Amino acid sequence: MREVTFRIHHAGEPECEVSARHPEVRYRSVSSMTGSGPEHKRIAELTGPPAEIEAFVEEFREFDLIVSAEPLAPIEGTHAYVALTIDVAAADWEGIGERFSRMGIHYRTGTTISGGVERWTAYLEEDDDLSAVMRELERGGNEVELARNVELASIERSPQLPASGLLDGLTDRQREVLATAIAAGYYDHGGGVGVEEVAAELGLGSTTVWEHLSRAESVVMNALFDRFAEGEPVGAVRESDRSDSS
Repeated sequence: MREVTFRIHHAGEPECEVSARHPEVRYRSVSSMTGSGPEHKRIAELTGPPAEIEAFVEEFREFDLIVSAEPLAPIEGTHAYVALTIDVAAADWEGIGERFSRMGIHYRTGTTISGGVERWTAYLEEDDDLSAVMRELERGGNEVELARNVELASIERSPQLPASGLLDGLTDRQREVLATAIAAGYYDHGGGVGVEEVAAELGLGSTTVWEHLSRAESVVMNALFDRFAEGEPVGAVRESDRSDSS
């Protein structure tokens, strides 16, 4: 199996069109698209200067297929979470994820868009035709560039880091929401569990659950980054953890 990364300018997609005009803003999908009718919903994270984020959202709203784009909290810092409602029936483009799914190709969720270009990572089997995959992705006027193509077995992965301390910065509520999301299969690739299902389990509103999950994920990832940045050998950290727990 090969890990293949594509850089794609998605013709006609609002995210790419607005992103091209605001290269300082990084767009990241933090949820799958949900909804069974013509209007589907998604949560996105925008990172960049506050004024640029606000301008990005305002321009985004101008597209006919964007029913609403509402920040979950006032835009005051360098990142914001935005609740999107999209009229998919009005879209004249097809999602890249939908194309991968139709071709039976696994792909990594959490797409990022910067400078008008989407970044997608997919996993191709030995008998998958890379040229055919690229032709399918290019259909409709999309511009596709192959950014990476390596054997999965050749990729060096960091040894597993101990979990000790990574959750220390979470509040009790954040721990509860994160644990419920994990148990419900929210983070399982292709599991089909969305924030609405997690919210139902907890008896909370979807927006509230999103805020708790987003903050929890930020705390955990920053703690993980700090662990990497420490430069301490993983084995030494493990030994220290064992000593502390004995």
